[in-house]
Amino acid sequence: MKKIILGLLSLFLLIPASADQIEIRSPDNNLVVAVALVNGSIYYSVTYKEKTILEDSPLGLITNVSDFSRDLQFVEKNIQTINKTYADPKIKKSTVTYGANEVTATYRTSREEKISLIFRVSNNDIAFKYALSQNGETARCTVERELTGFNFPSFTTTFLTPQATPMIGWMKTKPSYEEVYVPDEPVGTPSKYGVGYTFPGLFHVGDRGWALVSETGVGSLYCGSKLSEGTKEGLYTVAFPEEGENNGIGSANPSISLPGETPWRTITIGDNLKPIVETTIAFDVVEPLYEPSIAYQFGRSTWSWLLWQDGSINVDDQRTFIDLSSTLGYELVLIDNWWDTRIGREKIEELAHYAASKDVGISLWYNSNGFWSDAPQGPKNKMNRSVARKKEMAWLQSIGAKGIKVDFFGGDKQETLKLYEDILSDANDYGLAVIFHGCTLPRGWEIMYPNFAGSEAVLASENLIFSQHANDQEAFNATLHPFIRNSVASMDFGPVLLNKQHNQSNDGGNRRRTTEIFQLATAVLFQTPIQHFGMTPNNLQEYPQFVIDFMKEIPTLWDETLYIDGYPGKYVVLARRHANKWYMAAINAEKEVKKMDVTLPMLAGKSISLYSDKKDRSAQFNALKIKENGRIALTIEPGGGVIITNQTEDR
Repeated sequence: MKKIILGLLSLFLLIPASADQIEIRSPDNNLVVAVALVNGSIYYSVTYKEKTILEDSPLGLITNVSDFSRDLQFVEKNIQTINKTYADPKIKKSTVTYGANEVTATYRTSREEKISLIFRVSNNDIAFKYALSQNGETARCTVERELTGFNFPSFTTTFLTPQATPMIGWMKTKPSYEEVYVPDEPVGTPSKYGVGYTFPGLFHVGDRGWALVSETGVGSLYCGSKLSEGTKEGLYTVAFPEEGENNGIGSANPSISLPGETPWRTITIGDNLKPIVETTIAFDVVEPLYEPSIAYQFGRSTWSWLLWQDGSINVDDQRTFIDLSSTLGYELVLIDNWWDTRIGREKIEELAHYAASKDVGISLWYNSNGFWSDAPQGPKNKMNRSVARKKEMAWLQSIGAKGIKVDFFGGDKQETLKLYEDILSDANDYGLAVIFHGCTLPRGWEIMYPNFAGSEAVLASENLIFSQHANDQEAFNATLHPFIRNSVASMDFGPVLLNKQHNQSNDGGNRRRTTEIFQLATAVLFQTPIQHFGMTPNNLQEYPQFVIDFMKEIPTLWDETLYIDGYPGKYVVLARRHANKWYMAAINAEKEVKKMDVTLPMLAGKSISLYSDKKDRSAQFNALKIKENGRIALTIEPGGGVIITNQTEDR
């Protein structure tokens, strides 16, 4: 099929340019999208700096009332320039200037039904979506298939994580976006479960560059999509959820009103990894769906459950973690599952008042169920229905709770996306921030929902407690996330576990393989507006004061993010700025010591604080000054880290 398409397009491109051929260029002219109508079907290709990134790739939709995959005729195109500046504290860059060239190309079927393709091309990003017109009295449709494809050269390698099949895993809670990434696989390698891959997907197109494929702007009006299994020639297509997700509730195919639109499909492209890490395309093309009811505050949180587990859900241990948050100067504490039966509402109110007296806010955990998994933890049946949800949220507001964490969703159907949106919208009415776990990838939600405060959607830190294998692979996994999962959305990983052994008394359980500086570095590398850190009270006495002071001072909101160096699965060096303070963080997942020189122009000639590992892997602190040219040599131990900040203090 690929060779046939290539032949058709090669022949077509010999014909003089016509209205059937459309070219959209980025403002700097490096990124070019070519759209062509060939024998009634639409294809597109992408080049970056005159090198092919995507070969001829299909476009189109098939609905239950219209077929926009064949026998199409070109109608018209409209061109406009997009320039916007927006601000949001929750994403990797607090103020963003977005400039793109937009083309809307409209096509019609023989029945005069119209479909428009809207392409926006900025300097390193492509976003496109479909818009369907109403034809006569028909004012609704179900999308049966989306043909959208991403046809990479056959030598491309992939960094993908599989989509799990429905109703598997612990208590039948999957898919929950908690699978393992496989680096540098050849295109077309079958996935673990055989049902495709979750967004985002990273592709290495040899010496031509990199491409990150995802989607954004997905709310209650559509389903969450995924990438299909790939062909050996390199073609991946957009696929819809599996029928069995969420216990079979709801349709796997999205339905939309007419006129209506699909979400945006996005592709970030660069000849190096800098555009991949720094992209803001997930946020550039979406708008808020409602106004915030209050000025939401985000920040740092402690979390007893991570290391102390279910046994810590009692009044005394929660007071201990409230005290820990207060000592660290943190804004929040999270009280996790089973609080409804192990603590009770009356005592929760007392804990909320106690926390408020310490200038700490509380967040409470909820099960999303419902009837779509067997997850037993309570509270249950509080978030799945509007009447119960609003009653619960009114109580939360009355006790001064700051937010909720809702867990165990297990699906991407439109029915499930509607539940996410309903929870967020209702929570906003009661001034509550929302975090999701056991959940889908957030797709532009930081902008769409002002009270959205992050999602898990990753094989997160709880797995370090559950298995030694997760600890053995911790450094490898951590060097993937800034390039893939965390590049497109906030990621509530739960970083910085300073216990050497993962149990309450720090004397048993799985053993941490990474250094303390590695752990501190993840507080910078992993971005989300509310960070649930794995700190425990014993850490305050076990580590040097400079380690504790770093964790007292670390922000969770960033004004700027810069890629310095790295390779997914091997090592990563990033810098983030909060106000006037820079944090450069580096970690090493390789087996050998990594020595490298980096240039930090923002710190040139400045006094810095350097956090690094000694040869015995213990933490050390040094105050020094960076050269006027901004160059500094780094030595990063295996499973270790380095952090640089531009403020020094006596330690």
